[in-house]
Amino acid sequence: MTAETELKALMVASQEGDAVAHRLLLERLSIHLRAYYKGKLAKLSRRLAESEDLVQEAVLAIHTQRHTYDPVELFTPWVHAIARYKLIDFLRRDRATIVDAPLDEAAEVTARDDHISAESSFDLSRLLRRLPKKMRCSIEAVKLEGLSVAEAAERCRISEASVKVNIHRGLKVLSTLIARRTQT
Repeated sequence: MTAETELKALMVASQEGDAVAHRLLLERLSIHLRAYYKGKLAKLSRRLAESEDLVQEAVLAIHTQRHTYDPVELFTPWVHAIARYKLIDFLRRDRATIVDAPLDEAAEVTARDDHISAESSFDLSRLLRRLPKKMRCSIEAVKLEGLSVAEAAERCRISEASVKVNIHRGLKVLSTLIARRTQT
């Protein structure tokens, strides 16, 4: 069985309400996305640790947008589109990367993102409300509104280091909440 066939079958089962298939899908996608982001970040001479945040963001987006996937279409291109948009958003938030990007990557980094948002605002809002206030503020400011860490620190009235920690921990909490929801 190819990765496409296996992942697509898991997605279809997930869309039909199979919590075990959904959890397995997210686990398998995390492995694929981790490799994808590590490769992309290595080309940009970025820290590989940043790939974990990107994996969490992409998995969250895939979870909240699974209802938009059309089973008639191939699955992996749909996933890679979401992963690519998450990478572009990440690189946009970190403007220094644009200067460092190789010319063949520059178009991808600066490309206009006309894609419909990969987050379902209703599901995401409900999940975010379950986070502590400072953690929620950090994630909303940086990950949803695109503010820099410094701008988020000012808005949330915490240190830049606290913003980074809140985002990292908050994304892990959100992943756990999603996993619990899919198990019921």
